Amino acid sequence: VQLQASGGGLVQVGGSLRLSCAASGGTFGGMGWFRQAPGKEREFIAAVKWSGDSTAYEDSVTGRFTISRDDVKNTMYLQMISLKPEDTAVYYCAATAQGVFTIFPEEYKYWGQGTQVTVSS
Repeated sequence: VQLQASGGGLVQVGGSLRLSCAASGGTFGGMGWFRQAPGKEREFIAAVKWSGDSTAYEDSVTGRFTISRDDVKNTMYLQMISLKPEDTAVYYCAATAQGVFTIFPEEYKYWGQGTQVTVSS
């Protein structure tokens, strides 16, 4: 399975971005977004179940970020609003094996290359 993340960029505080993650080459289960800021550990942001009917969010993004997936297009999205400087990071999309829905990065089998999000104040 190959994952291609896109949509990152430079945005001002309070602005919005939508990240996309296009999947190809096989079958997979749950999908998620993670981010890593310079000097910090990679952290969980959001996850969506393979059926799309269950989601999970990290507390600091709840109410501001929305994860979704379109299985017809094999694409996952992360809509981000009210962006803050602390949201600045490289954002990675990931997918699990079939039947898995998790927030833990070590349980994700496939990873995209990352897309930079920079929020300027």
